[in-house]
Amino acid sequence: MLKLQRRLLLPQKVSPHLFDHKLQAFLVGRIWIAEKMPFHPDTITYHIHAHFIEQFQGITEKNSCRRCGSQNLQKFDCSQCKGSCSYCLDCIIMGRISRCTKLLRWVGPPIHIQLKSPIMTWQGTLTPSQKMVADEAVRHEKDHLIHAVTGAGKTEILFPISEDALLKNQRICVTTPRTDVVLELSPRFQKAFEKIQVQSYYGGSEFYKEYSPLIIATTHQLLRFEAAFDVIIVDEADAFPYTFDEKLRQAVKKAKKASGRTILVTATPTKLERTRFSQRKCYSFIARRFHGKDLPVPKFDSLWQYDRQFNQGIIPRKLRNWLIKCVSENKPFLVFFPSVKLMMVALPLIQKIEHSILAVHASDPNRKESVQALRDGKVCGLLTTTILERGITIFNLQVAVVGAENRIFDHAALIQISGRVGRSKDAPSGDLIFFHDGLTRQMDFAVSEIKRLNRL
Repeated sequence: MLKLQRRLLLPQKVSPHLFDHKLQAFLVGRIWIAEKMPFHPDTITYHIHAHFIEQFQGITEKNSCRRCGSQNLQKFDCSQCKGSCSYCLDCIIMGRISRCTKLLRWVGPPIHIQLKSPIMTWQGTLTPSQKMVADEAVRHEKDHLIHAVTGAGKTEILFPISEDALLKNQRICVTTPRTDVVLELSPRFQKAFEKIQVQSYYGGSEFYKEYSPLIIATTHQLLRFEAAFDVIIVDEADAFPYTFDEKLRQAVKKAKKASGRTILVTATPTKLERTRFSQRKCYSFIARRFHGKDLPVPKFDSLWQYDRQFNQGIIPRKLRNWLIKCVSENKPFLVFFPSVKLMMVALPLIQKIEHSILAVHASDPNRKESVQALRDGKVCGLLTTTILERGITIFNLQVAVVGAENRIFDHAALIQISGRVGRSKDAPSGDLIFFHDGLTRQMDFAVSEIKRLNRL
């Protein structure tokens, strides 16, 4: 550090090799608030003067946030500016970005880590369909759409794609809109690539000072990155909020290098996406689950005025019988509710059947532990919102939807929920029932699509 400080005071040109490698490893590909940097201010100052780090304002001259691109700004009296200032409302949860905020990014030498084959420690075998799709995604070397039914083994397909990128000294990010999917993917990728540190980022997670060529992150966390990745795989690309939030789609574009590419992975792409990627010959499709069995087809059963019954302290009879059956047969289950409010009304009633049953939702601080308890067999079942419609694999899982007619359960959500059942070759089927207070087109379309895929 003393050597760096002496060089800072000298007028001659700075050596391109004289920089802090730990600082480089932390900042490369990132946008970070200067005052939040985990390095000494003198070290930061040296690297700015030596042109290894670029420093810029948090709000641009066009009144947009430099981190997320939003123009949703709030004016306030700033003690630092000694006057009126503005800050971004849309990404404030990641730390306030105001007009006087200094942001940093690395513009010095890139990191070169040459990994030697074999990188992948996963010893599994892909099915012919899985291998075909993986080979197509690797061979095309441009934006690609992987359309695979739920339970097709999408994660296993991503392993050879990731290995190919890593062997090319590329940096790869697997991103998804849902924290639960990150928590599901991270240990599986770490086990498949034991020789490298797989870093995972989601709301409330730790941040790493070390560099990693393989990152698993929510799409929200990509707001912290810029020109960082050669390959970005968007898993569950049809999931809320990614499909409805332009800011998140822009975050993916911003995090990708100019020469990089994006691979979308989804079970329910739109017709427009299928057409667009097919015309470019960048579309891969798997119509069957990895074990070759059909997708479970939901059964419809009426549950008239279920919300009124719950509010009167009554579990609707058909649901009660279904729950008792699951508990008596020791089969794990999920019951999806259309709202947190109704679910929390139902929870104490359902716990009278089995006290260990828990409820999870997006703002539940214990969601991760509750889901793990279901995996470990410590609880027999969970009540949940659509937060668990994807990104969860439980052996021999049974599923019920309460209020399948509710508009929150569109056809894509219902298909994803159905895909939680029968994911194992040792338990390729299970009970799947849509309890409803009236049929909808979305319910019919979901069943029609599942049956169509089973015919392929």
